[in-house]
Amino acid sequence: MLGFGEVEIIDDDLGTSAALGAKVRNGFTQLLGSVALGEVGMVLSIEVARLSRTDKDWCHLLELCQVFGTLIADADQIYDLATMDDQLVLGIKGTLSVVELKVLKSRLLRGQEEKARRGELFRMVAPGYRCEDGDRIVKDPDLRVQTAIQLVFTKFRETWSGRQTHLWFIANQVSLPVNRCGNGKVSIEWQLPTLTFIGSILKNPIYAGAYVYGQRPTKMVVSEGRIVKRTAPVLPPEECRVFIRDHHEGYIGWEEFEENRRRLRSNALRFGSDESVAVIRQGHGLLSGLLRCGRCGKKMQVRYWGKSGTAARYLCAGDFQNGGRYCIGFGGATVDRRFSELLLDGISPYGMEASLKAIESVNSEVDGKTSVFEKQLQQLEYEAQRAFEQYNAVDVRHRLVAGELERRWNEKLQEVAQAKKTLEEIGNQRRILTGEQKQQLLEMGRRFREVWHSNACPMKLKKKIIRTVIEEIVVQLDESTQMLQFILHWKGGCHTEFQMEKPRCPVGKATELEDVELIRKMADRYDDGEIARVLNKLNRRTGKGLSWSQSRVADVRRKHAIAGGRPHDQRGREILSLAQAASHCRVSDTTIRRLVEAKLLPMTQAAPWAPWEIQRADLDAEPVRGIIEHLHKTGKLVMKGIVSENQPELFLENQ
Repeated sequence: MLGFGEVEIIDDDLGTSAALGAKVRNGFTQLLGSVALGEVGMVLSIEVARLSRTDKDWCHLLELCQVFGTLIADADQIYDLATMDDQLVLGIKGTLSVVELKVLKSRLLRGQEEKARRGELFRMVAPGYRCEDGDRIVKDPDLRVQTAIQLVFTKFRETWSGRQTHLWFIANQVSLPVNRCGNGKVSIEWQLPTLTFIGSILKNPIYAGAYVYGQRPTKMVVSEGRIVKRTAPVLPPEECRVFIRDHHEGYIGWEEFEENRRRLRSNALRFGSDESVAVIRQGHGLLSGLLRCGRCGKKMQVRYWGKSGTAARYLCAGDFQNGGRYCIGFGGATVDRRFSELLLDGISPYGMEASLKAIESVNSEVDGKTSVFEKQLQQLEYEAQRAFEQYNAVDVRHRLVAGELERRWNEKLQEVAQAKKTLEEIGNQRRILTGEQKQQLLEMGRRFREVWHSNACPMKLKKKIIRTVIEEIVVQLDESTQMLQFILHWKGGCHTEFQMEKPRCPVGKATELEDVELIRKMADRYDDGEIARVLNKLNRRTGKGLSWSQSRVADVRRKHAIAGGRPHDQRGREILSLAQAASHCRVSDTTIRRLVEAKLLPMTQAAPWAPWEIQRADLDAEPVRGIIEHLHKTGKLVMKGIVSENQPELFLENQ
């Protein structure tokens, strides 16, 4: 072709974007490399726009072709970069091509944006919906799909946990619909859900009837010297570029969606989450996640201690993370008992009503599974009938086709039989309450207080009841009277108050006053780890009989409002430890010890086993100064009769 013996066709970049932040075009990179090696005589393209989709790439190619004498040709003519006219023409064509592409892209994006603002732009709708007429979405007409999607929200409302909802579907072998793309079409497949899929359903605003566009925006970043496109984190629906409430029929209301989203965000227990709606656990702290400090407004934490690790203690961190103090802290057992009595006074009259509700919902879980498998059985029976009709319509003598259709029909019949068996097993799980059992439930409602205090009532159930009726509890401590004041915010909007004396530490558990005074004496100069070392050397123990540690010393300081805990380098330059004194004089620790033993160098200690405290001025004064200078000159340590050369003699006749 045109006298060239070797022709190489590069078509790797067909359909590949060259926009800003797009992936590297391998074909164009190969072309540049070949030109730079001097292996290319001419670059041919149907139109220059196929090469000049970006200014940077186009200019780079022109520079290489000019250096290595490579020609560029399109459908119109051949260009030689060695001539100024051809350079000018190619530059204009490249600029026009880039502008044309940008204009086309801008128009397409504006049209897409306008369609999204009308709520008519759909790429792939979530399972449970279908796109009708290309500009609106409706619920999937398949009742099995609707029932399965609705069951996800029902189970989440029962457990308030995405993971527990997922485990229920896995344990009961309940499948969910999933979109599958193939041959340009989107179809529904049924499979056991993953935890991620359950979360995507609960967090998707489409199920609350809202239309959202731009929930995952993209941004350009520089990575390894290249501009690449990155996907930003998912935005809340209200902050997206397009957000339309009540756009279509939803499976749940918007208020329920916001509540579900708040629960999921808090269940993760990430920093900053609202612990008042966190997952309910089996810990003995009855009010965990509900208490808020009345001083600083922070949520109070629950910590467990004691030999079995089950004794709860409520604590507000305050500004402890910034080097400050804890705000409020008190034992949980007494407070939980007092709160339980107040709660029982309020909800015990509704025990009968709760019993009746329990009788009605005793088979709710079985009913949910039955509904799902009934819809599945109906679909399988339809598919089996359709497989039979296909088999019946074929000529039985055509065994290649009839044999395959017969196999498919038998598979569907087996699936129908299995579904009927599963449905029968679920039906056997249905419990019919006898008159005696109903009477027991009613009796539990009448004696709700006794049931609450019974050991058979799990802590998890108590917490769930409390979360149902209590929104938040604000607690304040009066330091003068040591009285705790509680303000209860009920779900209905009412507020009640009560107060009680702050629970005191058990007798014999307080730190000895002698140890507190020692900590107070040392805290101004030593850190908590050094203080703990001294206490352990003195065979001292905490109020609970434990050895001392840095954290336990810090707890005592905070409890008794003792400032300190400063590291060694903050004691000041005038007071030195044994090691610092030896370093200052450029001698060994033994030399300093011998000077102290000879009573030539004063030394003090805050307590036995505490670090030595030596004044810098004493090290620089006589006779220590002269002794150390003599040691440096002669290598001998002489304790008497040595004075510094700069020290004048007391008696002139000795000169």
